[in-house]
Amino acid sequence: MPSSRILPEFELLMPQSVEEAVKLLKKYKAKASVMAGGTDVVVSGTQGFATEAVISLAKVPGLDYVKFSKSGGLKIGALATLQMVADSADVKKNYPALYKSAAINGTPQTRNMGTVVGNVMRASPSGDCACALLALGAKIVFQGPNGKREISIDEFFIDYKKTARKADELAVEIKLPAPKTGVVSAFNRITRTTLDLSKINAAVCLTVSGGVCKSARIAMGAVAPKTIRLIDSEDLLKGQKISDAILDAISASVGSQISPIDDVRSTAEYRREVSPVLVRRTIEEAIG
Repeated sequence: MPSSRILPEFELLMPQSVEEAVKLLKKYKAKASVMAGGTDVVVSGTQGFATEAVISLAKVPGLDYVKFSKSGGLKIGALATLQMVADSADVKKNYPALYKSAAINGTPQTRNMGTVVGNVMRASPSGDCACALLALGAKIVFQGPNGKREISIDEFFIDYKKTARKADELAVEIKLPAPKTGVVSAFNRITRTTLDLSKINAAVCLTVSGGVCKSARIAMGAVAPKTIRLIDSEDLLKGQKISDAILDAISASVGSQISPIDDVRSTAEYRREVSPVLVRRTIEEAIG
């Protein structure tokens, strides 16, 4: 049984550019893990999920940025930490769901090491930033041997820890659309303890005008093998004046869209009972 304190042997590769990192991925493919902050790669290694090589991005320049413009939206580089995102006044003002998912993620130590891009690439169904970014309609920018490509986060999560990333591609950036009038968002989670991974989490992004919801994206995590959107709930909300009756209907619709399991953090029964409440509270928080 692997030790929780000792890492297995692996080859550490330290590229000094994105292009060099992509060349290494082309060579090693699934035999290599990409390490940004290392908060997941290192833990996985102690739990017997190590690859024979680790490609560290520590010496790759130009990836530690959080850039915002009113016309271009938000861009988050692959080495931008959770704390950098939480410290951004632009993120807090324009993307409150993402801000909260980063600001309450783990401990100060892990927030200063872990990255937002890494949280998404890990593809854990309990990933907080992944849930917020799914609600916000993010795009992920990859660089591979044939250049760059963008993929919608709607198409990225395929199954438990399975994604649409190709083995020879490096995730270099996450993009969010520019803020628009009437767009609001919120994120919430429930944990065993403050610093634990989420038992369940939820995020919403709504376009509201005159009390009527014009568009809706509702995401949940830790209630299925991957982070999911509640499409039926979104359809119930779109075009409706937000009222107690509509929120009751949305709450009632949640159960048929999730497939929770028992695990070390919670039970399927608890998740099924609490999920409708969490979704409702998150919508109420978003509309303020």
